Amino acid sequence: MAAAMSSPAKAARWRRIAGIDEIGLGQGRCFLIGERKVALFRLRNGLVRALDALCPHKAGPLADGMLGSDTVICPFHGYKFSLLDGGGLDNHFAIVSYSIQVQDNDIYINLHGADSPDDGVKK
Repeated sequence: MAAAMSSPAKAARWRRIAGIDEIGLGQGRCFLIGERKVALFRLRNGLVRALDALCPHKAGPLADGMLGSDTVICPFHGYKFSLLDGGGLDNHFAIVSYSIQVQDNDIYINLHGADSPDDGVKK
C-alpha cells in the first residue's frame, strides 16, 4: 500500500473502506461508497476481494453469496462469478471488480476513477 500512496495523485485514488476485522473469514459484506454498493469478501486464506455488490441478472446481493477459493455464487439464482476479475463463470454477465490493498488492518479500495461522491464509506 505504501507504494500505491506515494504521491498525492495516487493517494487520491485509494479510499479506506473498512477495517479487516469488520469482515469475518469466509464472509462477504456490502458497503456503500457514495452511490456505489461494493461487496467486500474476505476469503478463508485471508485475502480480500471486491466486486460491485449486485448480480447483474436480478440484483442478487453478492455479499450474501457462497464463497469458493476465487468465486462467489449469487444467492438468488446460483450464477458464479470470478472474484479475480468479476467475469461470469457459468453465464454471460460480468461485474466490475476493484483493486484492494490492506495496510495496518485497514482495507483500501481503488474505484478506478468512478464517479462516486467523496463523502465517506457507509456500512
